[in-house]
Amino acid sequence: MPEVGAAEAKQIIDAGSQVIDVRTDVEYAAGHIPGARHIPFADVQRESRSFDKGKPIVIYCRAGNRSGPAADAFAASGWDAHSIEGGVLSWTDAGFALEPEDGTVVENPNMPPR
Repeated sequence: MPEVGAAEAKQIIDAGSQVIDVRTDVEYAAGHIPGARHIPFADVQRESRSFDKGKPIVIYCRAGNRSGPAADAFAASGWDAHSIEGGVLSWTDAGFALEPEDGTVVENPNMPPR
């Protein structure tokens, strides 16, 4: 799996990668990585034509359970794709900011609690 830690993901993002949040609408609205594009997991494949294959892509979810398989599929198709190990939870644990400024990571009722 093309997983990277939060610090490496931040470096890739700061260098100009595409950032895709595959969580639910409610999760995304509560708080997301600055500059992330929201595309629910079920829609990622259909929306992939709108991504720039020439730029790295960082995909994330709450804990990595959804973004890992998505990044695997992109990597298998020749993309420079990454999933944040531990998801947005590890991003915030590392002290990195969310949007909006008072953003938070909410529980997804369909995922096990942390």
